[in-house]
Amino acid sequence: MNDLRIEPVTGEVLVRDWRHVHNLIIPTDPLSLDEVRERSGINRLEVAYLGDVLVGCSTVRPPAGAQAVATVIARVLPAHRGRGFGAAIYERGLAVARELGAGAVETIVLASNVDGVRFAQRHGFTEVSSELLPGDTIPYLTLRLG
Repeated sequence: MNDLRIEPVTGEVLVRDWRHVHNLIIPTDPLSLDEVRERSGINRLEVAYLGDVLVGCSTVRPPAGAQAVATVIARVLPAHRGRGFGAAIYERGLAVARELGAGAVETIVLASNVDGVRFAQRHGFTEVSSELLPGDTIPYLTLRLG
């Protein structure tokens, strides 16, 4: 765990790595490189490595609305789950959200990602809504930190 390195998405290699993790974990909404580049200008995107091995990524959407709700999403590749990497990525994202002035924190998990839903619930999140996007068959769950 001491070798875990989390870096902001700042160059093409990091854009590609972030995209790889996102598209593997969220196959219902694959993103192009251009879409990731666009998101990196709006949100805080980071990638996590164990040494030189890609283990996950995160997204922090800045606070918005009257309640200053920030969204923190931590993603860990299946081969690296259950080893504390998700918690480290999440804690870093939560700290960023708080630095940005978040009054509340939410996360979004694809309902079929059972590990992700359990992770969110273990960290104090409860489901507040479910949304099925047009053409999708698997809903996205929005969960709010209690």
